[in-house]
Amino acid sequence: MSKSITPFSKAQLIPQEETLEVYKHKSELFIGIPKETAFQEKRVCLTPDAVSAIVNNGHRVLIESGAGLGANFTDKDYSEAGAEITKDTAKVYSCPMILKVEPPTLEELELINPQTTLISALQIKTQSKKYFEKLATKRITALAFEFIKDDDGAYPAVRALSEIAGTASVLIASELLSGSSQGNGLMFGNISGVPP
Repeated sequence: MSKSITPFSKAQLIPQEETLEVYKHKSELFIGIPKETAFQEKRVCLTPDAVSAIVNNGHRVLIESGAGLGANFTDKDYSEAGAEITKDTAKVYSCPMILKVEPPTLEELELINPQTTLISALQIKTQSKKYFEKLATKRITALAFEFIKDDDGAYPAVRALSEIAGTASVLIASELLSGSSQGNGLMFGNISGVPP
């Protein structure tokens, strides 16, 4: 009797059920990013690249139309990154997690649903008792950027923003002191013995 040569074992030739990968259901984050309303505030919490990373990990991001324009990010940039865009401010504030640069105003707090997580600057020293009573009444979990510490005990958000502000202040001051801006063309902080 001749022995057949086959690359398969006898068990592999028997029809079997198809095995499919079973995905474990992860909890999905739904993040809302409203347009900033504070005077001269042009920052936005997430760039389109950050939105893309969040969306690719199975979460949703809802951005108010025009939220990134001050930082030179268009609605199209965010849409292509996977974010949902809306013009409805109330819809953004109804998300279970809100990311904001500046603290929300009392009017914006009215739009936030109870038990929402708010991640923004809080600027505790500038807020009234009524502000924190509103947060407590709605049971909003508020995480302040200025109090987030890293493993070394440093405050990374404060450090990064302070560095940017320090660099920008020198550039703004030099522009304002220049002759074309009605300044006298002198910059303070010169080296002694060297004329400005």
